[in-house]
Amino acid sequence: MECRVLSIQSHVVRGYVGNKSASFPLQVLGFEVDSINSVQFSNHTGYSHWKGQVLTADELHVLYEGIKLNNVHQYDYVLTGYTRDTSFLEMVVDIVQELKRANPNLVYVCDPVLGDHGSMYVPQNLYPVYKNKVVPVCDIITPNQFEAELLTGKNISTEKDAVEVMDLLHAMGPDTVVITSSDLPSRLGDRFLVSLGSQRHVRPDGSRTTQRVRIEVPKVDAVFVGTGDLFAAMLLAWTHHYPNDLKTACEKTFSVMHHVIQRTISYAHELAGPGRRPSPPQLELRMVQSKADIEDPAIVTEATVIS
Repeated sequence: MECRVLSIQSHVVRGYVGNKSASFPLQVLGFEVDSINSVQFSNHTGYSHWKGQVLTADELHVLYEGIKLNNVHQYDYVLTGYTRDTSFLEMVVDIVQELKRANPNLVYVCDPVLGDHGSMYVPQNLYPVYKNKVVPVCDIITPNQFEAELLTGKNISTEKDAVEVMDLLHAMGPDTVVITSSDLPSRLGDRFLVSLGSQRHVRPDGSRTTQRVRIEVPKVDAVFVGTGDLFAAMLLAWTHHYPNDLKTACEKTFSVMHHVIQRTISYAHELAGPGRRPSPPQLELRMVQSKADIEDPAIVTEATVIS
């Protein structure tokens, strides 16, 4: 059966970020993707120069109205990422709520991009919109540790804290929470990051059960752009294929990430030459070259069930 995603994210002419990071991987996995580009830039902002346009909330509304007028606004998923404007984010929430009224089974996947490593890189006034309006309509959310702490008001210094934070996020709305990266110590040593996931299920008798997993992810000494967008898209895809098995969905998702990043870093070092740090253009994700890994990833990252 056809599965259709409305993806509201940024667009770049050159490279992979936002919709460019999400659309191709979802399409090769069989999803129809309708893209609304929240910005249209020449390239991502990690380059020395960029040019482009930003879509306003009113312009987003016009595009959505056009889809509605043709009665082709039936969606199974909505996917969103980086936004800098409160009115735009509030319009996204209005659209999600309307689509959910039409299809109560619609799943909203949100990467709540607020900041990292203790500091925000979006305007402060987005925080209450995410906390009070976006998170309550989310079904799947992919914060990093800083974003999870910010949204719940609780710090994470142990795995137990992380589980409590994920439970707090569940209570706010989403049934699936993946903390994509944390500062928790890895059991495999300091060359690994710890990620954690939690998924609530309602049993046929109405009772609830929660599956929680921990994933140890190898660190890479490079700055990539577009990886968060790829991650959210892959989690959408693999939770669709494994709706009641967060362990497998996370193993598939993190393994895709590993293959794409390894291919990218190898290519970037080859281009940069010995002893030179790769540049932003050289570190653009090797997405097309990773098609086979996206479709059927060899599992290289195993998740451990923690409760």
